[in-house]
Amino acid sequence: MNGIYHTLVGYAGGTKDNPSYYALGDHTETLQIEYDPSLISFKEILQVFWDSHNPVSRSGSRQYAAIIFYHNEEQKEAALESRTVLEQQLQKTIYTEVLPYSRFFPAEDYHQKYYLQGNRELTAEMRSYYPDFKDFIRSTAAARLNGYLGGFGNAALLDAEIDQLGLSSRGREVILNQVD
Repeated sequence: MNGIYHTLVGYAGGTKDNPSYYALGDHTETLQIEYDPSLISFKEILQVFWDSHNPVSRSGSRQYAAIIFYHNEEQKEAALESRTVLEQQLQKTIYTEVLPYSRFFPAEDYHQKYYLQGNRELTAEMRSYYPDFKDFIRSTAAARLNGYLGGFGNAALLDAEIDQLGLSSRGREVILNQVD
């Protein structure tokens, strides 16, 4: 998505310190997003969120609950308004929660940039630029590639930004062959 420059998967919403996948406590798996509001609005991100999950389905556990964590009153109002509009459109109860952000704990390394790490060739290229794993997962290029590999974005958007990803000719070929 144009305007999203960092993503990190992790855990939030609970009380346990330093949760992990196998010791999650009362946290929920979540995605932390950093974005440029001059390129994409919070409301546009909310629309993608609503389109990306089934808000009328109850989660089987707290681990997989659908939650929007807001950082300020403006985000809270936008999230609640979008939930109300969707509930009216669907004429069904929405189970997605809207909660204040408090703390975020990054998930284990093998969860980060999951789609990208599933492509050995692109991962190797990105890791050659970012040998420190923390730099790799904070890389805007890695976030963008991960999004494309996960099915977010299209060939036109990729074509418009591929020069900014810093890929070799082989890396360009690999990602272009993966995106419709």
